[in-house]
Amino acid sequence: MVKTQTLNREIAGPTAIRNPWGSGSAASGLTPARLAAILQAASEGDLEAYLTLAEEMEERDPHYSSVMRTRKLAVAGLPVNIEAGGEDSHAEKLADAVRALTEAPEFGELVDNALDALGKGFSVNEIMWDRSGRQWTPSAYLWRDPRYFQFNQKRPDELRLQDERDPVDGIVLPPYKFVIHKPRMKSGLLLRGGLARLVAFSYVCKMYGLKDWLGFLEIYGIPLRLGKYGPGANEEDKAVLKSAVANIGSDAAAILPDSMVIEFEQIAQASGASDVFARLVEWIDRQVSKAVLGQTATTEGTPGKLGNEDAQDAVRQDLIEADARQLSNTLNRDLIRPFIDLNFGPQKVYPKVVIAIPEKEDIDALATNLEKLVPLGLKVSAQEVRAKLGLSEPASDADLLGVPTAPEPEPTKPDETEQAENHRKALNRATPDDIDQIAQMMLDDWEGAQRITDPILEAVKSANSYEEVLALLPQLLSNADPTLLTHSLANAGLMAFGEGREGDE
Repeated sequence: MVKTQTLNREIAGPTAIRNPWGSGSAASGLTPARLAAILQAASEGDLEAYLTLAEEMEERDPHYSSVMRTRKLAVAGLPVNIEAGGEDSHAEKLADAVRALTEAPEFGELVDNALDALGKGFSVNEIMWDRSGRQWTPSAYLWRDPRYFQFNQKRPDELRLQDERDPVDGIVLPPYKFVIHKPRMKSGLLLRGGLARLVAFSYVCKMYGLKDWLGFLEIYGIPLRLGKYGPGANEEDKAVLKSAVANIGSDAAAILPDSMVIEFEQIAQASGASDVFARLVEWIDRQVSKAVLGQTATTEGTPGKLGNEDAQDAVRQDLIEADARQLSNTLNRDLIRPFIDLNFGPQKVYPKVVIAIPEKEDIDALATNLEKLVPLGLKVSAQEVRAKLGLSEPASDADLLGVPTAPEPEPTKPDETEQAENHRKALNRATPDDIDQIAQMMLDDWEGAQRITDPILEAVKSANSYEEVLALLPQLLSNADPTLLTHSLANAGLMAFGEGREGDE
């Protein structure tokens, strides 16, 4: 049951039990034994120390911070597409509303903060709904410290809010209020799935290696200063020499009697021993890159080896696709569905947010196929072609590109012979010839033919059978007067015969 009075009220903000500063550092003085205890406690539901360590690892290790930021930005930089739940006008209306929601600046911040779950295993963003307009719209997405939450002991995947009202089991989160992203890095308990848990031991080893490296450089990085005094030196002379040896490293100057000497002894094997620590730290960084990015070429690309880098980049693309798919599912469940339900009511099919790597389109092949197939009758949507080309729908008043057309040629004047022929043809069409006159005369005398045909037509209309019409024909013909018709046919035949004779002569 959704309680609208809680939608625009802050629920998971800092309180006395939810300390925004945490309980102190977990990375300071971290040892393998303490790390094991932190991870064991996290597996049993006590997440505070583990989440603190995950946060400090990103703050203290530049390499881990860099690769984590690379993986997050790889997903955050993908285009956000909206798929309608159907093809009718109502489905398009819902899709347009969701599209406006995802185009708001706050949505990008939500995506960035939701991807914090990659390191810690989960992330929580509180939706602050606004009802000042005609619709419920998110006015802000507030990132919440994951240490404010705990998992239900009976249902390990159910997240609850830590609160003084129920410090043991926590408070059930109200619906339509939180975007909870829980990416699946591995099967099993969600508590054991964050990347911080995977690289935690490598972090400890790297910190030990850096500490030993710095200690080695402190001892062997500066040449050994050896002071020598003669057999006649007294205690005062020895004190002067000792002071000079101690201070020459910082002052780079000293005053000594002629009988005293300071020599700088180089450690022959110091440089080779230092490489051991460098190789250790670099090897650990490569393992962290593999764990977070799935490859090492991005962080250690070698000029002139693009083929190798491209091949390894394909592995990383699989991780991006998985992260984008899981984030899309979270947004559709915790943001898009509540937004539609609050403003349009429950739907059978909801619009979807799809975050995915855009496919690379072969523009040349597409243009060639369209050029060949469209003239053959293939029907193609102009919007689909624009989408593949990355072009938007032009505005009604936009200056459109088009195929340039050649100017129409000026009409040429016909010569005198052609003009005379056209004039003669025009006159022939306008002046009727002799045959036309005979035909018109026959039409004028059609009254005589009607005296014969009209009685026959009336008999046909009144008769009930073909035999009855045949029986009436002799009587009808005997009563008809063919004089006018015979006279008309004779005149027409005589005129036609005369015209033919004149043409023969």
